[in-house]
Amino acid sequence: MVERTRFNIPISRPQLGVEEEEAVLAVLRSGQITQGERVAAFEAAFAAYHGAEYAIATSNGTTALSTVIMAHGIGAGDEVIIPSFSFFATASSVSFTGAVPVFADIDPKTFNLSPEAVEAAITPRTAAIMPVHLYGQPADMSALEAIARKHGLILLEDAAQAHGAKIGERSVGTWGTASFSFYATKNMTTTEGGMILTNDAEIARKARIIRNQGMDQQYEHVLMGFNLRMTNLTAAIGLVQLDKLPQWTAKRRENAALYDTALTSVETPYVQPGVTHVYHQYTVRVKPGIDRDVAVKQLNGNGIGVRTYYPKPIHRQPVYAREERYARLDLPETERAVREVFSLPVHPGLSSEELEFIIDEVNALC
Repeated sequence: MVERTRFNIPISRPQLGVEEEEAVLAVLRSGQITQGERVAAFEAAFAAYHGAEYAIATSNGTTALSTVIMAHGIGAGDEVIIPSFSFFATASSVSFTGAVPVFADIDPKTFNLSPEAVEAAITPRTAAIMPVHLYGQPADMSALEAIARKHGLILLEDAAQAHGAKIGERSVGTWGTASFSFYATKNMTTTEGGMILTNDAEIARKARIIRNQGMDQQYEHVLMGFNLRMTNLTAAIGLVQLDKLPQWTAKRRENAALYDTALTSVETPYVQPGVTHVYHQYTVRVKPGIDRDVAVKQLNGNGIGVRTYYPKPIHRQPVYAREERYARLDLPETERAVREVFSLPVHPGLSSEELEFIIDEVNALC
């Protein structure tokens, strides 16, 4: 009897090579390791890649989110409408500014913020709408932009998972002030890091001041700020990674297309017509009769690093759930997604043998 090949396939696999090593060594040898010309070059390249006017690099994706909110003057007494089906930082970045996260339900097909739910959640205290381009698929920005204009609201974008995603020919990050993450699991990485994109010169100016201890010039503090700067070391990695992003995105989309045609035991992702989904995650729903948690345990036990993003909605997290307004909140599509979804490895480092193994194991679920 031939022993079956064993695999150990992680949900993500950072793609780092010789080019990144050489870029870091060049910075180390230069002695200019803090924020400097490499950061400026990375900002310019990332803005150009997405068709935005200004880019401001930060220390991580969460600080990018918080800086954006502060730069828009959002704070105590304001409300920001966001999805609860997201990573915790979407909400904590709002709370840290003193504003109040208002959770709205998601579209059951795309898992993104529902425009109808947003409209219903608007109050006189609403200051902004901040959709998340979850898993790499753009939210319905045309509808959300129309709602924001109708009510005179600020439109923000949590684009942490959506580097290079598009609606038609227009990139995410250009509909409102946007925040990206370069954490190690993202479609491109700087190991840690974040980026803000905006077409508003004044917001860009404020964001740069906030990330630099509130200084507009040395020892002249004009705003309350923090040390949220990116280093030349991480920016050097980012410049190399950005050059590789198009080929990695193409590979992710190729892997996703294979799953779309080959998977039969789960509900494959719905993609909104006219958008470019960049598949930070390939997220499926279990079909009736399949227990999601059992399926995840079975696949993990067979060497496939599937994950549940996210096993608990933000409004059910202890820090929020103890507040009455969140404890009584009813978000049925969010709660259903939490019970039914899991994500498969889709990263560009997957071999054809690994992809075939994943497909066979997922199709064996029952």
